[in-house]
Parts: sequence; C-alpha cells; structure tokens
Amino acid sequence: MIQRAGDSRILIGLILLVAFGLRTGAACWWESRLTEGQQFAFGDSESYWVLAGQIARGEPYRFGHGQARIFRTPGYPILLAGLFRITDEPPVIWARMLGAVLGTVAVGGVIWLTRELFSIRAAIVAGIMATLYPGAIGMSVFVLSEAPFCPLMLVQIIAWIAAARCECPKRAAGFAFAAGAVAGVATLVRPSWLLFTPFALGIAFVLFGDRKRQLLIGVAMAIGLVLAMAPWWVRNYGITGKLTLTTTQFGASLYDGWRDDANGGSDMRYVENFYQQQLKADAADPASATGTFEERLDNRMRQAALDWARQHPRRVVQLAGIKFLRIWSPWPNSDTMQSWTYRLAILLGYTPLLILAVTGAIRFARRGWPYALCVVPAVYFTCLHTIFVGSIRYRQPAMLVLIVLAAGFVDAWWPVRVTHEEEESASSKS
Repeated sequence: MIQRAGDSRILIGLILLVAFGLRTGAACWWESRLTEGQQFAFGDSESYWVLAGQIARGEPYRFGHGQARIFRTPGYPILLAGLFRITDEPPVIWARMLGAVLGTVAVGGVIWLTRELFSIRAAIVAGIMATLYPGAIGMSVFVLSEAPFCPLMLVQIIAWIAAARCECPKRAAGFAFAAGAVAGVATLVRPSWLLFTPFALGIAFVLFGDRKRQLLIGVAMAIGLVLAMAPWWVRNYGITGKLTLTTTQFGASLYDGWRDDANGGSDMRYVENFYQQQLKADAADPASATGTFEERLDNRMRQAALDWARQHPRRVVQLAGIKFLRIWSPWPNSDTMQSWTYRLAILLGYTPLLILAVTGAIRFARRGWPYALCVVPAVYFTCLHTIFVGSIRYRQPAMLVLIVLAAGFVDAWWPVRVTHEEEESASSKS
C-alpha cells in the first residue's frame, strides 16, 4: 500500500528505469542476433533509414519504385534524421536505443493515463505491466514507426480525456485542439492513424450524449489535426496537383489484403509486376499518363484490389476472419519467430494481460467516455487490419491502452484497501 506521494514517485522512477534497462538489453540482443551485413529484420525499417539520411543531407525526399516522393509520411524519418546529424553513417543500434527511450516514454504515458482514470496504485500496476509486456519491448527496439507513435497516441488520448472532463468550454477546446494536433503528428508518423479521430468522435457522438460538447471537442480537434498535417498536404499538392492525405501506398496496402493468393499476411512481391505493367501502359499511351507515376501505380493497384473484392465477396469475409485471428493471435505470425522461446514469451506475456484487459473493459467502459476511449484503439486497429493485412504487430499500440483497463481491474480487486488520500483523489476524478 502506498502511503506517501514521495513513495509513489520513487517507485515510478524505478519502474521507468527498469523499463529502459529491459529495452536497452533487448536492443543489444536483437542487434547481436542479426547476420553479418544485415541491418534490419523488417523491410519498412530500411525505407525509414534511407529517408532519414536524405533529410539530414538535404537530398530529395524519395524512395522505392520510380523514386516515389510520397512513399512515406515524414514523421519517423525526421526523428531518425537527428542521428545522421551527429555522424554521416550512424550505427543502427543508435536508432534502437532511441526506440528504447521512446518505449520508456510510452510506459510513462501508460502510468499517466492510468493515474487519470484510476488510482496511483493502479498506475503503478499499469507501469509494471507495460514495462514487462513483450510486445511493448519488441516495438521499442525494432526500427519501426511504432516506437514514436505509441507515446503520441497516449498523449492524444490523455489530452482528449482532459477535454472531456473539463467544465470550462474554452479550456476543453484548448485540450481538444492539442489532442487534434498530436493526432496529426501521430498520423505523420503512422498514416493508418488518420481516421482514428473521426472514428472515435463518431462513437462518442452517438453513444455518450452531450452532443453539443462533443461537437465542440470534435471541431477543435479537427482544427488541430488539419494544422498539424497542412505542411505535408501543401507539399504533396505541389507535387501532384491533388490533395494526398497520407501517402501513395494505399493501393499497394489494399492489394496486399485483397488478391487471389492473399492469406491474411503481407507479401509485397507483387508490386514489381504492377510496376512493370504501369511502365508498359505509359509507353503504350503517353497521352493518358497524367499526374505522377506513383499516383498512377497506386491507382492501378487500388483498382485491381477493388475489382477482386467485388468478384470474391465471400473470400473477403473469410480473409477478414483470418486477419482478425492473426491480429489477436497468442502466437507470433512471422516465420522467423516460431521458436518455442518466442512463442512462450508472447503467449505468457499477452494472454493473461488480454483477459484482464477485456474484463476491465467490460467493467469500466460503462462509466463514461474517458474509460470507453481506452477500448477504441483496439476496435479501430482491428477494423482497419481486417481490411488490409493482419499481424500481432498491429495490436501492440492498442494493447498499451488496454493495459490501463487491466490495471484498473487489478486495482479494484486488490486485497488491501487504498488510503484515505487515494480515495479522495479517485472520487474527485469521477
């Protein structure tokens, strides 16, 4: 039982120190197991790394087939570019260490969010859960956009909850604007987050009443999001003459999930075939080659995916089920992570946590929007990736928010009563 605020601060500091130590150790271990000459285990990592170097050197921002200029949103490459400012060829372990720092910040975000919704004791429980959760450790040390995205996601949710609870309309609008701006930055890091804000606002508007207030929050958030993303939109408009909200990878991602040999996982080898088809089509009819090549390639893959889906509606439904199981699987999906060490680590670190989180969601979501909001990222990512491709990778950010509800449930069943000071603090937040 925590008696004093000083005790809790010391304990939280120790938790964050352990979180950083575990992530640092995992980063060094993962780096050591890569084969000679291999920098990354994931294809996405290379694109972030190359683009970061181009930003640091002041070179054109382009990558991939035809040197696409809207291939990736710039959030994570800009962050990595700081490493290239230190030295022309930074070792990849630096990026992993940066991820360890960001992963520790995410643990701090989980603690903060839990304290806002429950008690300091629940926050400490949540911090321990987030520190030890294998998925959170893994996403911290791979050179992937989840590392910077997770802290941003948590900050947006914290600011949104502050807006929902604030009695002063002006202050509520200020918190909502901040939440929207962070949502925009998070989208520039991870483009799939773009629709989360309107998705969640729709749920709040329909299910949680006080629609005038929800509308105020929604408008303020929308303004913040638009302003944060406006530089990227203006830059893209200058290239294509059209509004491109995120990237020109929608078609490729959609075809990855909807095609003849789709199995729920990702296999981007088909892109080369479409690339060659587009080259031939442009050569055969130069007059029709309007816009940029990457736009035309994206449109070709998008149309192929939509045509296939219309012709195979039953298979689309089957694939959605397969992808759902892949997202929430207790086992790793990747062929490179099928050893019993990985399997047991994921099974034992994930399954009990999910059970507690689901139980907590059932118990607390009815309390109001701040609690229900902790469930929405899981619903959003599930809906999104039953359309595209499914992997346990895509549940990891949502699991961090579900940990909050899991910790709240553990706290509610704790055998020792909370202190009088904690009771007063918890009641003042209700």
